[in-house]
Amino acid sequence: MVKIRLTRVGAKKRPFYRVLAIDERKQRDGRALEYLGTYDPTPAKEVVHLRTEAIEAWVAKGAQLSDTVRSLLKRYEPEEAAVPAEAMAEAVAETPEVETAPAEEPAPAEEPASAEEPIPAAETEAEGA
Repeated sequence: MVKIRLTRVGAKKRPFYRVLAIDERKQRDGRALEYLGTYDPTPAKEVVHLRTEAIEAWVAKGAQLSDTVRSLLKRYEPEEAAVPAEAMAEAVAETPEVETAPAEEPAPAEEPASAEEPIPAAETEAEGA
């Protein structure tokens, strides 16, 4: 049976996890069937990147979610998933187009006026000695 679970890839005392689909008989760090996202619990605000479409496809094929992955999915649902794709397409279609004004001709470039010219290094060394 395929499980969707975490595997640790972080350094000592710096946990970092990958979410992956793997045969349940494999070791924790065994070869994955597919990588589905990442989870970084160390920053003040946890960082989670999940490919929800791929996870849903694996679940449709019969894969089981681990408890941790299930809680990550619940806590970090993508905001776009809350809005159906059809509603998003309608909102984009209703957005009025913004007309742009014709481009003006660029003003002639002026050379920057330098107040003082740089002093050569040989002169500054002679004054300091």
